[in-house]
Amino acid sequence: MDRTERFYKIQEMLKRQRGVTMRELQGVLDVSRSTLCRDLDYLRDRLGVPVIWNHKLQVYGLDQSDITRQELSGIWFSEQEIYALLTMIELIKQLEPSGVLAPRIAPLKERLNQLLEDGTGCAQETMKRIAIVPVAQRPVDAALFKTLVDALINRKRLIIKHLGRQSGQVINRDISPQRLMYYRDNWYLDAFCHLRDDLRSFALDAIQDTAPCEKPAVAADEQTLKAFFEDSYGIFNGKPDKLAILKFTPFRAQWVAKEVWHPEQSGKLLPDGSYLLEIPYRVATELIREILKEGPEVEVIGPEILRQQVSGLVSQLFKRYA
Repeated sequence: MDRTERFYKIQEMLKRQRGVTMRELQGVLDVSRSTLCRDLDYLRDRLGVPVIWNHKLQVYGLDQSDITRQELSGIWFSEQEIYALLTMIELIKQLEPSGVLAPRIAPLKERLNQLLEDGTGCAQETMKRIAIVPVAQRPVDAALFKTLVDALINRKRLIIKHLGRQSGQVINRDISPQRLMYYRDNWYLDAFCHLRDDLRSFALDAIQDTAPCEKPAVAADEQTLKAFFEDSYGIFNGKPDKLAILKFTPFRAQWVAKEVWHPEQSGKLLPDGSYLLEIPYRVATELIREILKEGPEVEVIGPEILRQQVSGLVSQLFKRYA
């Protein structure tokens, strides 16, 4: 059993029997005398459990005059769970641009570090071995992020100034925020757009300003959000109406066969070792970008319109480098 489990077992035995010998504890926990002594010291000195030694009876017990401290306090995890949580905290620090959460999770991180240091003595050194490197991350204004989080949590409606990258125009949008999404190292706001009378996704770095709106916000149910934002490929939303069929070379198939490009994808290995991947989509923009990244390792089998779009871009690319 791990150290956390031993702590709970020791506490249980001390509460149930009022007096437990060293030999009894060793028999149940199956640890050496020195390990057990360290566990008892840690329970008493670090965790505040009132463990006492009755010299006359030669047993360990709990100080009955201090009932409030007899329960284990704090958060208890195994070493593996602590490492996982610390990794999540580092991930939050990398992803969250405004520092909204950082002060709130700092005490938790300090506590987890302490538990890990006491158990292994190398928490800080170990965390140096974990690196999270966002790629092509676009910066988001901290004040803007806080405003959007506040509106999202408190169900507030907002007026945003949004830059349409294709048109180059900044348009005022009246929106009801639904959820924040971190996708491919960038933040997006899923919202009901009252101008378009439909759900839309807005890249946070394209939102230039916000203003409060006194009208009540509209809330979409989870099923509607999932159908609109998750059924089609990528960030371009809506119900999919096309099926991309991609054939990867045997070499690239070693990776693609294990990747999830879309929750509703289907794929199969072919006799020659190549891999056929089928993906539902609506707007091809992002899908084409991913196809081009694969270079000669992939071929678009269908639909024909997607094959033509990719072929046209490859021709333009060839002309530029010719």
